[in-house]
Amino acid sequence: MSELQSLARGLQILEKMSNAPEGIGITDLADEFGVDKGSISRLMQTLANYGFAEKDERTRKYILGPQIVRLSRAVLTGMPLRETAKPFLQKMVDQTGECAHLAILAKGEALYIDEVESPSALRVSTSVGTLAPLHCTALGKIFLTFSGAPFPEKPQSYTFRTITDPSTFRHHIEQVKNQGYAMDDEEYHPGVRCIAVPVFDYRNRCVAAIGISGPTSRLPLESIARVVKNVQEIGQSLSAKLSFKPVE
Repeated sequence: MSELQSLARGLQILEKMSNAPEGIGITDLADEFGVDKGSISRLMQTLANYGFAEKDERTRKYILGPQIVRLSRAVLTGMPLRETAKPFLQKMVDQTGECAHLAILAKGEALYIDEVESPSALRVSTSVGTLAPLHCTALGKIFLTFSGAPFPEKPQSYTFRTITDPSTFRHHIEQVKNQGYAMDDEEYHPGVRCIAVPVFDYRNRCVAAIGISGPTSRLPLESIARVVKNVQEIGQSLSAKLSFKPVE
């Protein structure tokens, strides 16, 4: 069955806007798709009318509209994994005192699908729906290690501790595999440490990553072993609850 060209083009434009937080203009889109500006303008106006796009009157560029956020929240809220994992995230917060996160692999990045915040005034919070790089986050390293996600061709350096050398990273991932957990040691944000573990399904596929994030002042290296034990035990309990195969 042939696709509806105007709908396909609209979906492609939404995808392009998702990768252009600063916005994208009519002329750029017309050149990209090889069509006249009038057609693109009408398409963008239609997207804006339904809340899927929003025009910045200052720059005359379009960004994603509020309807995208509403739909994304509806999808994430309705995910069975998210609902089942909520008490386990809360347990992580209760045991570690830090923010707990749940993520899935989405288009080569870690997509945060749920979070329970720390009660502390100083905390590391990440909004649901956030996409984060794989090579410098604990959750992301889980997917690189256990889901077979590829190491980025041009890894970005976010801090002086970010590992960008492919050879060094291969050794690092081997260590993650052997120990069964991943750590982000100030590799994405200075002053922040994160620990994450995989969640496997009955086919031994890593379907999610769960973990905690906190300031280095509350997560000193000498306390990591205790925190790792808590995170691993809760991750395994979540796997059991979902009838997934626990981490061995």
